[in-house]
Amino acid sequence: MKIQKHLSITGSSSISWKDAITRAIEEASKSIDYLSGVDIIRQYATISGNKIENYIVDLDIAFTIDKSRK
Repeated sequence: MKIQKHLSITGSSSISWKDAITRAIEEASKSIDYLSGVDIIRQYATISGNKIENYIVDLDIAFTIDKSRK
């Protein structure tokens, strides 16, 4: 049986929401093994003047539990 855990993480980028998602997953993969899925919970942004300054995403990432790990 495959068991998965879920974590909520937040990512940000000054470029785009897609970049914020990509960066968050890349950063999470540095310390979490067996990433298996992502659910985009919320997208929002901060504005400075009349331009978007920062794209922010709240994500739910899933990863598989390694049962053989001790």
